[in-house]
Amino acid sequence: MSIQKALTIEIEREKNNTLRILNALPKDKFDYKPHPKSMTLGELANHVVELHNWVSMVFTTDVFDFHTDYKPSTLQTAEELIEVLEAGHLKNLNSLNTLSDETYLTNWALKAGEHVIVDLPKAGAFRFIVANHLIHHRGQLALYLRLLDVPVPGLYGPSADEQGK
Repeated sequence: MSIQKALTIEIEREKNNTLRILNALPKDKFDYKPHPKSMTLGELANHVVELHNWVSMVFTTDVFDFHTDYKPSTLQTAEELIEVLEAGHLKNLNSLNTLSDETYLTNWALKAGEHVIVDLPKAGAFRFIVANHLIHHRGQLALYLRLLDVPVPGLYGPSADEQGK
């Protein structure tokens, strides 16, 4: 199996998992935050969608600088988030279709001005900065749902709510 095919399968599954969470978000709770240091539900959901849409960026650029390249997403509804997630997914697939094994192994840097946060092969950047990061934050969203007494959808198998427990 090619790197492109493996990545395509992975990002498709993770996008579908995120769709399950986004579809469960309560419309009237985007300002909910379980702790003063936490992001709001809306901020966290926006960040998860942003991270999905970083797949293409990691594989088509060599540097991302928070000082010049980052503009936080501020979508206000699950419907808007889903629309952006789906559009980004198509862009991700198009980027993966042009990816060579050599590109996958070239370096990508995450910076804040002159400060280099990380500089590693794009394969590692995808795993560390994108996939693991978004799975972590999506897990936080699932916890927010639990705290709000909203049924939590299964992501990697049925949830307790789906099993009727």
